[in-house]
Amino acid sequence: MESFTAPLVIGFLAGFLLLAVVTLTSFVKVSVVFMIVRQALGLQQVPSNVVLLALSVLLSVFISLPIFRESVDAIFNVDQDFNSVDGLLAFWNAGISPFQTFLLRHIDPVHIGFFVDTANELWAGSGMQGDENNFIIQLPAFMVSELTEAFKIGFLLFLPFVAIDLAVTTILMALGMQMVQPNIISVPFKLLTFVFVDGWARIIEGLVLTYQV
Repeated sequence: MESFTAPLVIGFLAGFLLLAVVTLTSFVKVSVVFMIVRQALGLQQVPSNVVLLALSVLLSVFISLPIFRESVDAIFNVDQDFNSVDGLLAFWNAGISPFQTFLLRHIDPVHIGFFVDTANELWAGSGMQGDENNFIIQLPAFMVSELTEAFKIGFLLFLPFVAIDLAVTTILMALGMQMVQPNIISVPFKLLTFVFVDGWARIIEGLVLTYQV
């Protein structure tokens, strides 16, 4: 039995780690903000998706490292009885509990309220009831909250670059250079402004600090 449960546990931990990095951390917000910044700069493939996603994963792990450690410690403190359903549930609850605390800290009450109400309507007659402590409700509420925050941040970051685009377009039209693509002129100015204000460092600092306890 031990030869069977060992690969099972390893596979569970690997799958849980992948799920945790993508859905239970800041990955959604960070990656979306980075993509919006690239779009605002007028750059289609620079930095590449691989670079932005890798940086998003690293920052997400950096932010959530204490939570991962707390989860691992809790797992190893549980009696590892994988031969029963109760043992597996205890193992799962111990590992997911620190992440649930993190989720609830960053979920918009409006979003979790929406999913609770929707769950109670969809699950009516099934014997199940939705509440804020249900992980299957917390997870989508957290991701929607992160997407909403990412778009708010992206909107604020987009405004100065739009101003540069409008200024360049107005100047070109005033000079009678309507045939010149505004991006040819505006992109270098946006890059210069972004580098001058140390844009990447400031954006990363701002994103990291949003998860400060």
